[in-house]
Amino acid sequence: MKRTFIFFSVLLFGYVCNSYAQEMELTSPNGDIKLSIRLADKIYYSVSYNNDHLLENCYLQLSLKDQVLGQQPRLSSQKRTQVNEMLTPVVPLKYASIQNHYNQLRLNFKGNYAVEFRAFNNGIAYRFVTNQKNEAYVMDEDFVINFPGNYLAHLQQPAGFKTAYEELYTHVATTEWKPSDRMAVLPVLIETEKPYKILISESNLSDYPCMFLKGTGENGMQSVFPKVPLEFGEDGDRSLKILREADYIAQTSGKRNYPWRYFVITKEDKQLIENTLTYQLASKNQIPDPSWIKPGQASWEWWNGATPYGPDVNFESGYNLNTYKYFIDFASKYGISYIIMDEGWAMSTRDPYTPNPKVDVHEIIRYGKEKNVGVVLWLTWLVVENNFDVFKTFQEWGVKGVKIDFMDRSDQWMVNYYERVAKEAAKHQLFVDFHGSFKPAGLEYAYPNVLSYEGVRGMEQMGGCYPDNSIYFPFMRNAVGPMDYTPGAMISMQPHVYKADRPNSASIGTRAYQLALFVIFESGIQMLADNPTLYYRNHDCTEFISQVPVTWDETRVLEAKVGEYVIIAKRKGNQWFIGGMTNNKEKERVFELSFDFLPEGKELSMTSFEDGINAGYQAMDYRRKETMVKSGDKITVKMVKNGGWAAVIN
Repeated sequence: MKRTFIFFSVLLFGYVCNSYAQEMELTSPNGDIKLSIRLADKIYYSVSYNNDHLLENCYLQLSLKDQVLGQQPRLSSQKRTQVNEMLTPVVPLKYASIQNHYNQLRLNFKGNYAVEFRAFNNGIAYRFVTNQKNEAYVMDEDFVINFPGNYLAHLQQPAGFKTAYEELYTHVATTEWKPSDRMAVLPVLIETEKPYKILISESNLSDYPCMFLKGTGENGMQSVFPKVPLEFGEDGDRSLKILREADYIAQTSGKRNYPWRYFVITKEDKQLIENTLTYQLASKNQIPDPSWIKPGQASWEWWNGATPYGPDVNFESGYNLNTYKYFIDFASKYGISYIIMDEGWAMSTRDPYTPNPKVDVHEIIRYGKEKNVGVVLWLTWLVVENNFDVFKTFQEWGVKGVKIDFMDRSDQWMVNYYERVAKEAAKHQLFVDFHGSFKPAGLEYAYPNVLSYEGVRGMEQMGGCYPDNSIYFPFMRNAVGPMDYTPGAMISMQPHVYKADRPNSASIGTRAYQLALFVIFESGIQMLADNPTLYYRNHDCTEFISQVPVTWDETRVLEAKVGEYVIIAKRKGNQWFIGGMTNNKEKERVFELSFDFLPEGKELSMTSFEDGINAGYQAMDYRRKETMVKSGDKITVKMVKNGGWAAVIN
């Protein structure tokens, strides 16, 4: 009888708790997206779009050493606010001004913590906020989401927490993603059974590790985080081994805002590309006067092996003074802002202060200044960590920026390293391009001298980089921030005939596809990866590439389907550029584009580059056309498999 009574009491207690569960709703300003929140044993939430249920019984929890936030939550107060403001990014990758319109619900709980929810017209976000006296040891964080149907997840799945973030995308049914399978880095893209797409990422990441996701085995996903490293050991000239880890994921202030977890929710695929939620949720610009930050294009020698050749090259090419002057002359001729000097400019990767005498960095910087071309120097993250005053030295030399490589981690220590680098570089008016890096998560807006991140399978992967994978970048990787893909190949091949290596590097995809990438892909420092010799020989293509801006006033996606194709129009001042790319699945795709985005009453000149009649086999076949267009015109655009289309309208 005693056991029966205890069992009945537990059931009754559970019923009473359930009956007193508190429920509330938060809707987007336009009313399309609804967030339903339920406070019971945990903080649960569900998400719907126009009454279509997309996420159900998700929950959030933050486990500290002596307290679990979100477990048996006791609400003390709540506050609703609405914000509608215009934001102006220092480095506008999509828009010169952005409307930041959302409804917010802040739930304050006993235990000195709160959860803030925001609902935008194109998504939702939440974060924990703590107000505790002592330092916090975060043992874990539960980001758990559940799906009401069998969805398709597009994932980048590394073998472990040590990764260069260059894995190919995989495409997994959510019902089949098991906890024992590989986890995924952010962003993750979900295709629901209805026309909706859900892009998951994070912003305002600071003093905290990056979040990874893994399958629950029950048609859901949950978070997983790298632990705090406590002891390091030698691992060559560009990295360190983690010898010992803590049992917690972060040691941080007890009084802070935690990273935003956000979902871009769209009915049309093009809205994924047009979203700016990473920026809208990031910290404000921390650089008082950012006027010295100059985004631009850069000529890069590594991909082409630093090997200009031909009748105008009367010196032995390679990583030497004459070759770099040749690169500077090329950049100057086409108005390219920078050259990047990759590995080899210094005598040793362990010593950033002693230039290779064959290169003569000081003479190159002097010559570049004379030609109005800035110099960017490559470094390993480890040599920077061991020589943090290198930023002061580089400013004294006249260097404009640094490319820092091989971080390959995203634990709290490394996330903090990124921020320390951004701050110190800004102090000495240097911009930063992170390679071997995790995805953008807001630092680039707090410190807009961070112009780009790699964290993508880019063209340096040669035959391992192809349109069937790259077509996801506008919808996923570039949808969360700048991406250093290093486009610009002048030797183009279709995949069935691909064979190439440095110095005769080549890309998969047509020539028109390569030109279009400069319009489609977003980066504050955009590479021209190929040999100046080939750019000179293809003057019309180089002339187009070199005039494509890296910052924009307006972005409009004209056609888009995840994993298949995209066509984007972007405006800078009075000029419009259009870029289109497609995958390998169709022999040819045909689109009718409407030019209703052009100003009315004026006929404009359009120069376009399209796939040639033989581009399906000989990928370098293209046609350049000059036409006149006006608002309301409709034109037919054809792209072959792995093809593209590019245009500029003046």
